Parts: sequence; structure tokens; C-alpha cells
Amino acid sequence: MDAVVADKGRILLVDDEAAILRTFRYCLEDEGYRVAAVSSAAQALAALQQQVFDLCFLDLRLGDDSGLDVLAQMRREAPWMRVVIVTAHSAVDTAVDAIQGGAADYLVKPCGPEQLRESAARQLQLRGDTAALADGGGERADLQSASPAMMAVLETARQVAGTDASVLVLGESGTGKGELARAIHDWSRRAKGALVTINCPSLSADLMESELFGHARGAFTGATDSTAGRVTQADGGTLFLDEIGDFPLPLQPKLLRFIQDREYERVGDPVTRQADVRIVAATNRDLPAMVEDGSFREDLLYRLNVITLTLPPLRERREDIPGMAERFLARFAEEYERPARVFSQAAREALQAHAWPGNVRELRNVIERACIVCPEEELTETHLGLDEAGREAAPRVGAELSLEALEKAHIAAVLAASDTLEQAAATLGIDVSTLYRKRKHFGL
Repeated sequence: MDAVVADKGRILLVDDEAAILRTFRYCLEDEGYRVAAVSSAAQALAALQQQVFDLCFLDLRLGDDSGLDVLAQMRREAPWMRVVIVTAHSAVDTAVDAIQGGAADYLVKPCGPEQLRESAARQLQLRGDTAALADGGGERADLQSASPAMMAVLETARQVAGTDASVLVLGESGTGKGELARAIHDWSRRAKGALVTINCPSLSADLMESELFGHARGAFTGATDSTAGRVTQADGGTLFLDEIGDFPLPLQPKLLRFIQDREYERVGDPVTRQADVRIVAATNRDLPAMVEDGSFREDLLYRLNVITLTLPPLRERREDIPGMAERFLARFAEEYERPARVFSQAAREALQAHAWPGNVRELRNVIERACIVCPEEELTETHLGLDEAGREAAPRVGAELSLEALEKAHIAAVLAASDTLEQAAATLGIDVSTLYRKRKHFGL
């Protein structure tokens, strides 16, 4: 019987120097990683369409192509993948450009095997635990909140974590859906098992089936080993289906069957297998609308949303911004050994005024970049790099907006400033039941 190869991590190498590619590949394969090596930007982007990678080492200069341009495309095609820029050019401004472009780290050639191995191990560890524990209380930095709406979501999440019910996490991009999924896993009785993530975008149905359920040797061209899928890896733990709205429609019946019966077959293998897996899914898409237009199965939606949790966008929990920014600053100052420790008053005001279309992820990235470029203890508005166009104009009396929009904005602001619903209702001059109905109507 063929041995099943477990994934320690999947790494993409992109460099136009054959000798470096060969050296890096041997070094990482000796450590047990699955490695794909390509020599051009076009080959790298093609590889991302064919496989899921956890980490990429990307050369800054690829012939006539810029690694920074390739990095920008990678952030769109595979936002979950961590990218380490590798270059012979060690100028500080180049490193800053790479970090600002979304790179996770920066290596300067020539780098030895030990440095490469340490970088790979560190990045894959960070990818597996993207939110460090915030303090001794054990709550994650991204999920600490003083917002009533967010606290209600977290309380419900804690209550359902102890069950095996499927959970559907909704919210805009960057609101922390992945962090909530990990928290649910950590709070559950499955915490000692694995939390395995499968990112649904960018894969065809055939590739997704192999990724999810595994395949037998010889099942398709290039299948030289029998490979365990993510379902097998998650046995006894939790399977997190990130961006489930992008799950291929032809494969949805097989996913539905697995959720219902916990049974599946690997590609090219008729043996029916079972896995004890808890399902958590997340999306920023409108699944009911997708059901209406035929791009998502209604029965699959029913199976996924036994419990639905909707994360509020950061602009609706502004009371959380100062605390989150401080925790991110402390984390990155320690991680990068940088001097920044406090925000100037102008920086705090800029953080509060920004619209944050990218939500918590954008806030984290802004603080990380600012921490890296700040050469002193006080981090200023200039280091944040937030332009005026990103400032959110608060609704005002007399502006060109509807009464409903003005009412929603006013109620949201009063709720954010109130300790209880009773206090907010008193401020608004309405009873609690009316406030409850208005909150539900406005989705607050």
C-alpha cells in the first residue's frame, strides 16, 4: 500500500537564478517541506492557480519583472500565503517597500541554509497562529472588545464552541472571521486536535477535491504519491472552510455529503473513509443571494448555518480601535525589535478618523508598517501613512443623506458610547423594546 505523505508545509520558490533555486529547494525538502520551484513571474502566478501554498520565497528581481509587482498580484491571488522577499539589495527603503506591499519578512542574499530554514519555520508557525494571545487572560488581541455588538458575538461563540454544531461566520473582509474560527476551536473540546484551514478561492473543482479529500497515487498526472487531504488532517479537530462562497459549485454535493455523513473518498480511490470533523465556514459574500442565482446550493447553506455569527466592521466598533492599536504596536515592537512604544495624540486622532475599509486586517497592517519605519519611541501620524481620503466623514445634520441613514448613524454612535441598552434608550428618548427593534432593523 502506498504511504500517505503528510504536509509539513507547502512552499513556492521564485528566483531566476537556477543555482539558488536548486540550493533552496534541496535545503527545504530536506526539512520535510513540499517545494515547488519556478523561475519567472508568469510561472509563479500559474503555480498559484494550480496549488495551495503556505509560504513563498520571492526574489525581488526576476529578469525584467519586479518582485514587488509580483508580490502585489500574489496578495490578490493568495492572500493567506505568507511571502518572504529575497534579494541581494539590502537597502532599507527596499525592505520598507516590501513590507508595505504585504511581505511578511525580508532576506538578503547570500543567506545560509540555517537562516532559510529558520525563516521558513517561523513564517509557517506565524501562519498557523496569526493572532498571538493578547495577555494572561487568554483572549486574542483581534477579539478583545468593548463593543456591545462584538461582545454579543463572542458570548454566542463561547456558548456554541462546546457543541459540534456547524458554524457560519459572516462579515466583511478583514473583520477577523479566521480569528473567531480559531477561537471557537480553542474553546471547544476539540482544542487538542488540529484546526485545519482550506482556502476556497482560486482552485478548480478538481484541484479542490484533491486538496480537501486527498488523492491516490496515479489518480492524475503528477500524482506520484498518495496524499492525505485536509479532511484527514482535521480528524478529531476542526475544519475551517475560509471564503466558502467561492467553493466550486460542482463539488458542493460532495461537501454536503461529507457534512451530513462524515464520509468521503479520495480522488482515484474507491474506499469510503470517515472523519470526525467539526465544520466552521466563513464568507463575506451574500449566500442567500447566491442561492437565488443558482451559484450556491440551498441544502448546503442549511447545513452550514446551524449557527450564524456576524462580525461587525471596525467602523462600527470604534471604541475598540485604541486598545487594538496599542496591542498590535506592543506585539510588533517586540517582534521586530523596534523602539516605538506609544502613539502621539495626532496619531490617535488619525486612527479614530480613518474609515478602515479593510477592517482589523488593515489596522494590523498599518500598525505593523508604522512600527517598522518609526525610528523613535513615539509613533506619529506621519508614520501611519493614512491620507485624508481615508478619513470617514461622520453624518451631519443638513448633509445629503436620508433620515434613515442619519438615524442609523446616531443610534450606532449612542450605542457605542453607552454601557447598557437601557442607558442608550434613555439617551435616545425611546423604550428598550423600540431600541431593540431599531437595532435589528439597521443591523447594529
